[in-house]
Amino acid sequence: MKNIAIIMGGYSSEFEISLKSGNVVYKYLDKTKYHGFRVHIFKDKWVYVDDNNNEHPIDKNDFSFTANGTKIKFHAVFNAIHGTPGEDGLMQAYFDLIGLPQTSCDYYQAALTFNKRDLLSVLKPYGIKCAESFYLNKGDHIDTAAIVAKVGLPCFVKPNKSGSSFGISKVKTENELPIAIEVAYKEDNEIIIESFLDGTEVSVGVINYQGKVTVLPITEIVSDNDFFDYEAKYLGKSQEITPARISPEITEKVNAVAKRAYEILKMKGFSRSEFILVNGEPYMLEMNTIPGLTTESLIPQQAKAAGISLEDLFTNAIELALAK
Repeated sequence: MKNIAIIMGGYSSEFEISLKSGNVVYKYLDKTKYHGFRVHIFKDKWVYVDDNNNEHPIDKNDFSFTANGTKIKFHAVFNAIHGTPGEDGLMQAYFDLIGLPQTSCDYYQAALTFNKRDLLSVLKPYGIKCAESFYLNKGDHIDTAAIVAKVGLPCFVKPNKSGSSFGISKVKTENELPIAIEVAYKEDNEIIIESFLDGTEVSVGVINYQGKVTVLPITEIVSDNDFFDYEAKYLGKSQEITPARISPEITEKVNAVAKRAYEILKMKGFSRSEFILVNGEPYMLEMNTIPGLTTESLIPQQAKAAGISLEDLFTNAIELALAK
């Protein structure tokens, strides 16, 4: 039996969603192969939480803990932390340093994909299309006329490094820009302002499944709200249709772009990329490397449509990590 630490929580607004994802992994872990341990990673404590909710401090020297006088070490880590420090490369670098295998991509890929501006800048020369954008750093002068001239209206104001649609606003008039910028700065000190792309929103999971880069069935997002915001993602204010209602030709095109991005970046583990389809052309918005793994989340939905159970999905991720 291999000891698997399932890390969850994190330091960002997404910690509650991460705890849900981590508990789903814990529940569906193959108990015949693995002994799962829920490890909460918070700014003020790293602890293993047992089934009676007792907390055992994690020794950061080797990521172990001691219970009843016995030191317990892990064979691998299943990373279920959305946002920092699990999705931006910090935990990946730490585990790399102490030589502990983990299920997500490497630290450089995590840091790069977590930064929307840098990700799109790297992929653009490879012919991957993205929206027109304008960048701001905290303290920069805000010239609303220049922003509108570059990206047009309506537009989206987003924190550069955050997830779950925290801090995102759809802006319809120039007057709304300063308020939206303030909202985004609450999540991050860097902002990306993007032109509105009028088209079908799709989400595409790409994983390494049994050693082969595999594109999962595409999900079409139909939000009841103005865009796929937090409510639409987690509070049922959207329809998620898998497989997406798009033609075989467009499906093939999206699959090719999603797979290419995964391979260009030398990705490992899970990834979920968001695209807007405009006149049959996929425009990339972002890539998530620790996508939600709750039973309602998109990757589990897509895996199910591909005939992959959650148990198989998680076993595959752990086995690939151990094989590294």
